Amino acid sequence: MESTGGPYLNTAAVTSPVGIARLLQMTFGCTTFSLVAHQGGFSAAYGTFCMFVWTFCFAVTVFIITCEFTHLHSCLSISWGNFTAAFAMLATLMSVTAAVIYPLYFVQLGCYPIGCEVRDFRIAASVFAGLVFVAYAAEVFLTRAKPGQVTSYMATVSGLLKIVQAFVACIIFGALVNDSQYGKYVATQWCVAVYSFCFVVTVVVVAFSVTGKTALLWFPFERSVVVYTLGAVLLYVSAAVIWPVFCFDSKYGSPRRPGLCAKGKCPWDSQLVIAIFTYVNLLLYVVDLAYSQRIRFVSHL
Repeated sequence: MESTGGPYLNTAAVTSPVGIARLLQMTFGCTTFSLVAHQGGFSAAYGTFCMFVWTFCFAVTVFIITCEFTHLHSCLSISWGNFTAAFAMLATLMSVTAAVIYPLYFVQLGCYPIGCEVRDFRIAASVFAGLVFVAYAAEVFLTRAKPGQVTSYMATVSGLLKIVQAFVACIIFGALVNDSQYGKYVATQWCVAVYSFCFVVTVVVVAFSVTGKTALLWFPFERSVVVYTLGAVLLYVSAAVIWPVFCFDSKYGSPRRPGLCAKGKCPWDSQLVIAIFTYVNLLLYVVDLAYSQRIRFVSHL
C-alpha cells in the first residue's frame, strides 16, 4: 500500500478552536438530551421537537468530527466547507429555539406537581441547552468569512443569511398551518405563494452550494443568486404590504385580538406571527442583497 505522505489522523480536528467548539457541542448536546431522557421528561410536539434538535445536532456533529479527524471528508462528493458552515448556522438556529422552548414549557420554580427532582433535572437541561447554542454560535463566529479571505460561500454573510431565511420561512409555514385562514382571500394566498417560492429557491441555492455543483450549471450561478435575491426582496415587499392589510384592516380582518379567541388556537395570533416574520425575512433579504454585491463565489471549497 502506498503512503499518502501525511498522517492518517488529523489532530487539528479536535485541538483547533473550531475543533474544541465541536467537542463542546457534542458534550453539551449529549448531556442535555441525557438529562431530559433520564429524569427531566418531555411531552407534546414542543418537547419532541427539542429532543429531535439535540439528538440530530449531536449526531451530525459526531459525523463531522469523525470525518475531519480521519480525513474521510475528502472521500465525500460534497463541498465540505459549505456543508459544515451551513450546518453550524442551522444548528445555531435550532438550538437557540430549543433553548427557549424547553424552559418555557417545562421548567417551573415550584416542585408541585412534578416533584423537586424532576424540576432540578429540567433546570439543568435548560442550562446545558443554552450552552449548546453558545457552542454552535462560537463555531459560526470562528468560521465566518473574514474580509479579503477566500472561503466557501456558505461561510459568508450572504451564505449564512440563506440558512436564516429558510429557517424563518419554516416558522411562517408553521404559523400558516395553525389555523391562519390564509385561504380566505386571493391576496393572502399570493403571500403564501411568495413564502413558498422564496423558500424553495433558497433551499436550492444552499443545496447547490453544499454539493459543490455550482460550476456545472450552464448559467452563471453567482449572478443568478443576486438576481433572485433582488426578486425575493420585491416579492417580500408585496407580502409585507398585502398580509397586514387583509388580516388586520377592519374591512377584511380584525385590528385587535378577538376577546373570545382561545389561547393557542386563535387565527389572529397566527396571522400576527406571520406578519412579524414576513418583515424579519424582508430585512434579511435586503441585507443579503447588500452583502451579495461584495463577494465572489468559489465553488470548489
